Amino acid sequence: MEIIARPVGIVQANCYILKKGTNGIIVDPGGDAELILSIIKEHHLDINAILLTHAHFDHIGALEKIRQKTNAPVYLHQAEHEWLSDPNLNGSHKLIGESILATPADFSVDEGGLTIGEFSMQVYHTPGHSPGSVSYIFPDQKIVISGDVLFQRGIGRTDLPGGDLAILEHSIREKLYQLPGEYQVLSGHGGITTIKEEKNENPFFQA
Repeated sequence: MEIIARPVGIVQANCYILKKGTNGIIVDPGGDAELILSIIKEHHLDINAILLTHAHFDHIGALEKIRQKTNAPVYLHQAEHEWLSDPNLNGSHKLIGESILATPADFSVDEGGLTIGEFSMQVYHTPGHSPGSVSYIFPDQKIVISGDVLFQRGIGRTDLPGGDLAILEHSIREKLYQLPGEYQVLSGHGGITTIKEEKNENPFFQA
């Protein structure tokens, strides 16, 4: 599996395009729809799904345009289905003064295995940054896409609707920090790190 990463949108959230042959999955299309579409075209990809780690505006900014162009189904935790159509919940009204909206997700994701076409993964429900935050784990590649739960030397903010620091710390300690240390962490913002590095060096939350 090849992973193409691009920071997109006004706050440079990481969008990930997962590629197996001509099949692809997009994770968190937060903005810059034309850039994302150009990558899809360049690699001749058939997009099988759009996965959301959560529904804050900076992770869904290009969702509707990408969905319309690709006809790909959208996957999101049930706790945040309403956020796609509510600018107060997804933070766009408060944080950027405009309304970012999308039509409802097609499927709900929760704890457990998930297979979409040729892509197999585990889903961890990792709330705290938001109630419906999930992390996508790819054991064969030793990768976790963590959204805004865990960053390189940082953790997600908890001052937005549904945020809770104690729950976030529990998600990190009991879910992400239980992964093998060599797993790479592909976060919602910033660079790549590993579980081992964050357990040892994260100034906000160590093991």
